[in-house]
Amino acid sequence: MPDSNTPIRSPYLFLILGIISIFAVAVFIYTGKVWVRFNGWVYRANEPRAFWGEVAAYFLVGVGFIGYSLWISN
Repeated sequence: MPDSNTPIRSPYLFLILGIISIFAVAVFIYTGKVWVRFNGWVYRANEPRAFWGEVAAYFLVGVGFIGYSLWISN
């Protein structure tokens, strides 16, 4: 039985996080609102510049996670 004090060591952890982040981007674009940490929701109709900036940030984080998972798998 594995020790309960060790961190999660899944080789697919960063791939899963990247897929979740990119899926969240698709949901944010579809609904027109994005969750901003410490500020709540930002709506595309009210603040388009902040909305697209946060969507781009979530997308880049997802691509970064996927790229890192591909890099460490080699």
